[in-house]
Amino acid sequence: MKTEDFLAIVNPAAGNGRCRKLLPEALDRLRKEGIHFEVAETANPGHASQLVREAYRAGRRRFLAVGGDGTAFEVVNGLFPGAESGPPPWLAFLPLGTGNSFLRDFTVNATEHTLEALRLGRTRPCDVLRLEHADGVIHFINLLSLGFAADVADFRNRHFRHGGQFGYLASVVVTLARLRPQSFPLRVDDDATFDSSNCLFLSFNNTKFTGGTMMIAPHADSGDGQIELVRWAPIGRAGLLWNLPKLYTGTHIRHPRASRRAARQIEFQLTGPVNVMVDGESLRLECRRMDVLAGALAVVV
Repeated sequence: MKTEDFLAIVNPAAGNGRCRKLLPEALDRLRKEGIHFEVAETANPGHASQLVREAYRAGRRRFLAVGGDGTAFEVVNGLFPGAESGPPPWLAFLPLGTGNSFLRDFTVNATEHTLEALRLGRTRPCDVLRLEHADGVIHFINLLSLGFAADVADFRNRHFRHGGQFGYLASVVVTLARLRPQSFPLRVDDDATFDSSNCLFLSFNNTKFTGGTMMIAPHADSGDGQIELVRWAPIGRAGLLWNLPKLYTGTHIRHPRASRRAARQIEFQLTGPVNVMVDGESLRLECRRMDVLAGALAVVV
């Protein structure tokens, strides 16, 4: 295989094994479209990052993430920080897992349109968001959330990891019962002071959608060189339940307790690790600084 061919990073376990079932037909379609690629399957969490990091060092610059949001997240963190100083590598997505929220900004027919984009070699510049935390650095292309959404993800990860939609709904109910305002002190760009006011959640977005169809950041643009910050001030349980459907239309941003702002960098002043949901992954991190690598990735969409 030549280094200009795609390296398909395949997570066969994505979507609770859905990827493994759909993979043979998907790869056959790629071949029929005349797309040249080599396959590397992952064996455990973190393996995708390792495979991509090694391939990038060996000269590869075109990658295909085959799986779900978690697979794409690992591929991005295999490319960066190594790719920060070079020409933008190519990244395509074949969503054979539970979903790919990133692609929702570009199409609702992800698989068919990915094949078309691959065949035509069609790319567009995409920003990569970078978070420095107490133990290192991570990169992401969708969003990072603190507060309610991160707490739901954490509970689901610990108790209903393979529970599907039921597990998600159960996690929402339990987290709602424990609902409490939280403070995540931060300073945006050149603000003089840190904002330590309580909130329901904070979301730092590169794209509009999360969770497949939730339009959490209707003003986000993955190529504008900015972080779209969405914040909801504290709201009661009844108010939150009443407004949850608006998260799917983007109209929640009109609520008087909601606000949005475009930023280029964020500084955090946390006292320890907190629950973080980043590109579908549930982590605990002590966030310190976030910024944008403008146009650092060429996404095939």
